Amino acid sequence: MWKSAEYAAVLPAPEQALRGRATPLTITNKHYVNGRALLPPYPSEWVEVVFGLGCFWGAERRFWQVSGVQVTAVGYAGGYTPNPLYEEVCSGLTGHNEVVRVLYDPQQVSFAQLLTVFWESHDPTQGMQQGNDRGTQYRSGIYCSNAEQLMTAQESAADYQSALSAAGKNAITTELVLAPVFYFAEDYHQQYLAKNPGGYCGLGGTGICYPSSVGNI
Repeated sequence: MWKSAEYAAVLPAPEQALRGRATPLTITNKHYVNGRALLPPYPSEWVEVVFGLGCFWGAERRFWQVSGVQVTAVGYAGGYTPNPLYEEVCSGLTGHNEVVRVLYDPQQVSFAQLLTVFWESHDPTQGMQQGNDRGTQYRSGIYCSNAEQLMTAQESAADYQSALSAAGKNAITTELVLAPVFYFAEDYHQQYLAKNPGGYCGLGGTGICYPSSVGNI
């Protein structure tokens, strides 16, 4: 993936952020793996959540493999710059995180199950990096679509922290907030590892299993 010579370890202030643009990036409105539409509107029964867990190539693949997940898309969220470009996000001057939007059918998979995938698929204690991928765009985050979802995410973080602490691991640094605006990433990033099976994936967990004690949503 693209790297800058100096990675950003601190989020910019709003007035420091790049200006961006009013026009959204153009993407192909078809999921490369399952053929469903990437762009809204979505069926009313689907529920949305956005996750950040490092490089979004591997993160998206992890979630499209989950039964009950209907659509995934990669993009940028949590910053200030409207409709940012990948290189702008990697500069650290947009404030955005690399994220994956997950649309799921709660009759087929619960939010608690998705949280298990999230916690076990990366190391949420690393702050502004994930493994060798360093910068604010690689921070851990759960961006929730409603207050109930946020409460469940907060409970899950407490449960996983207990498991991590028992194993001598550090404190969780995951952002837990209501969902900010999601901006689609460039077309070539969408379902990247299906298009490029040998492509880079830096995803890796702590080896600590998540204690499944949070109720279903």
